[in-house]
Amino acid sequence: MPQEAVDPFLISVTGVRVLARYYLELTFDTGDIKVIDMELLMWGPVFEPLRADYLLFCQVAADPVSGTVVWPNGADWAPDELYSKSKAAVPD
Repeated sequence: MPQEAVDPFLISVTGVRVLARYYLELTFDTGDIKVIDMELLMWGPVFEPLRADYLLFCQVAADPVSGTVVWPNGADWAPDELYSKSKAAVPD
C-alpha cells in the first residue's frame, strides 16, 4: 500500500531522545520515528557549546510550542530540516 506524501513544512517533532554521541531519535506528529546524526550539522556560534559539551547536547527536548528540538542554550533546528535529513529508525 503506497504511503501518503508528507508535507515537511507542516511537520512537528513530538519526541526526542539521545541514542548515542550526537545521534537523535526523533518522533514526528506524523507517527514517523527517524534517526539523525547531528554532529556534522551543528556549526556556528549557537551550536559550538553543544559540540564542546556532550552533557549539554544531551539536554535536548522536544518543544510543543515550536514543534522542534531545543537546547537550554537557545539552539534549535527547523523541524522540516530534521525530517528531510533524518532516516527511518526501522527501514521499510
